[in-house]
Amino acid sequence: MARRKSYDYWGYFPKSTPIRVKDGIKARSQRGEFGEHWWAQRWIAVLESFGWDNRLQRGRAYARQGQVLEISVNPGRVTARVQGSRRAPYTVRIEMKPLSDVQWEGAIDAMAQQAIFAAQLLAGEMPLEIEEAFRDAGVSLFPTSDDIAMSCSCPDWVVPCKHIAAVYYLLGEEFDRDPFLLFKLRGRTREQVIAALRTRRAA
Repeated sequence: MARRKSYDYWGYFPKSTPIRVKDGIKARSQRGEFGEHWWAQRWIAVLESFGWDNRLQRGRAYARQGQVLEISVNPGRVTARVQGSRRAPYTVRIEMKPLSDVQWEGAIDAMAQQAIFAAQLLAGEMPLEIEEAFRDAGVSLFPTSDDIAMSCSCPDWVVPCKHIAAVYYLLGEEFDRDPFLLFKLRGRTREQVIAALRTRRAA
């Protein structure tokens, strides 16, 4: 991931007061950690591995105040609008490279070897060992610093800025609710994954 140049050596950007909004997306977590399930916590750990704790702290505050106006999740890309201190909301993009058909077939082959995977996924849970199945196929379900790119239209040149962080934390809560959004980001829908698993198990 290419980082944007900071305003000074320490990456400092002056604090600003955001314009408050009434109908933004508010985080369910109003204190403490974000993410209830291990897969949401794993997603958030990627963001926090980048450092810049002061921006992450502000991002958590933005997420809890409801400064994020909307989030759209599509294969390979998340787009969002975040209300900051300027009149026009900022545009946030988080991009992950979708897996190829060959990579997905390998991952599904590995998942199909364990019957409990299909049962857990059908129940809306992400199996703890699912990362091993993806690793067996030579890919990763969760992003790494090499295959995720984040950008924001705000004037802060450091990635992640507080607006990106706010969206990222809220995504963690969305993954708590629907872990299949992780699959969608990597290029496959829930229906496609479940159908492929059933076909392999039947065979």
